[in-house]
Amino acid sequence: MNSVNSETHQHSDSSTSLQAAMNQPRHLSAILIFLLILFSGLGYLFYQLYGDIVQVGGLDTRTVILLVVALLIALGFEFVNGFHDTANAVATVIYTHSLPPTFAVVWSGMFNFLGVLVSSGVVAYGIIALLPVELILNVGSGHGFAMVFALLLAAIIWNLGTWYFGLPASSSHTLVGSIMGVGIANAMLHGRPAITGVDWTQVQKVGMALLISPLVGFGLAAVLLLLAKRALARQPELFDAPQNDAPPPTWIRSLLILTCTGVSFAHGSNDGQKGMGLIMLILVGILPVAYGVNHSITPQQMTQFASESHRIVQMIQQHSPNTFSGSLKDAQQQLIDYIQSHKQTEKLLPALAVHIQDVEQKTMQQPDLSQLNNQQVSELRNQIYLTAETIKQLDKQAALTTQPQLADALKSYQQQIDKQTKFIPLWVKIVVALALGLGTMVGWKRIVVTVGEKIGQQHLTYAQGASAELIAMGTIGAADIWGLPVSTTHVLSSGIAGTMAANRSGVQKQTLINLLLAWVSTLPAAMLLSGVLYWILSFIF
Repeated sequence: MNSVNSETHQHSDSSTSLQAAMNQPRHLSAILIFLLILFSGLGYLFYQLYGDIVQVGGLDTRTVILLVVALLIALGFEFVNGFHDTANAVATVIYTHSLPPTFAVVWSGMFNFLGVLVSSGVVAYGIIALLPVELILNVGSGHGFAMVFALLLAAIIWNLGTWYFGLPASSSHTLVGSIMGVGIANAMLHGRPAITGVDWTQVQKVGMALLISPLVGFGLAAVLLLLAKRALARQPELFDAPQNDAPPPTWIRSLLILTCTGVSFAHGSNDGQKGMGLIMLILVGILPVAYGVNHSITPQQMTQFASESHRIVQMIQQHSPNTFSGSLKDAQQQLIDYIQSHKQTEKLLPALAVHIQDVEQKTMQQPDLSQLNNQQVSELRNQIYLTAETIKQLDKQAALTTQPQLADALKSYQQQIDKQTKFIPLWVKIVVALALGLGTMVGWKRIVVTVGEKIGQQHLTYAQGASAELIAMGTIGAADIWGLPVSTTHVLSSGIAGTMAANRSGVQKQTLINLLLAWVSTLPAAMLLSGVLYWILSFIF
């Protein structure tokens, strides 16, 4: 009995000292460095914008203000995302005394930053694909601005609310809900059924990733802990709660720091892309000459692309005996209707051929993209986007299984045209990386305490922390490769719950109920918030 009381007393002392370490006031020098980096990042942003605005010949004051506000809100979303999600990376190293709290947060911020910089951009454009096609094509319009403002503000409001109550809700889940809300509201405002406002195929793909990833985190973390118990039976200290402030054995401490680093890096590479995609959408809408098409593509490459377009048109005409009698605008509407409804008609392939033929003519007339004006770039980008989305939809539906040669040629063509529009400039990556990295250093304590103290009934052990982090790092890394936006929060918190269940440490039912409520309510709450905001802002803009 005395031994149990002594152990409980030691754990209590450990928790008290940890709380004291987390509540230490920030040094003035740290605050000054933080502000210096913050204002340097904003200065870099404004410098880039000024150069781009001069390049396009200037913008009116109202448009410049809208551009700046939209970009700051997008970066604000990433900033909030950072301090909302940083607990997922640092909770385990803090509660196992592997790293001091302040150092752990700074360390996590650095690797979030690096993760954003090396990200591929696949997730960024996967998020954009969820948006209504007509809003993407007209993102520079009033409705386009209303869309961007509504979905970002809704995501920020919900993230701040759940953070305030210490609930590790998913930023990815929130953003997907916000996009769905905007899509549904847009369809209803235009007199269409609500269900037509969202690409449900893409939502299902993203939704499955968000649904399955917590189950993967729970199950695999539990299995990994049980395997570790067998393999490391001679080191029982790994499965006990830390004593006082003593750090874990060197090798397990190194593993915990490695997993903290990996989760931070994976979080940056996945979550950072969501902000990048929305920023690119804003820039394309307002500064199409600078960002509508990829200027790194040479005139020679564009000439080759025009030749490939000609070949594709001939192949479509060979495989589809029908001809399209309408105008180019009618052909574009055919593609838009197909992307929205997923219903193929006999006019679709001939309309696609007309569309690609016009792209061919435009690129043959002017292969140097830098010579195009705003209207020409916008038209070319929209045509390329519609072409790519139509081909992707045909591929998803396996609509050309009886024409495999044409299907393969179209898929190869789609990969070529994606290079012309799906790119992320380095400066966008840098400012998003700074926003996310700096965000990890603010407001992290609320979620850290929930993850570290309120999921299990007993103190987190070294093996539990390592198991949960390893699974989270692997799951998020795999999702990044496959272009799926998963929730770092869901994967890690469910992983910790899984290790608690496997270790028979007990879980705190009230915390799990709160987590489940946050997870279940995030999607409808974000949809409602963004839908209402979009309706209001549509009238304002």
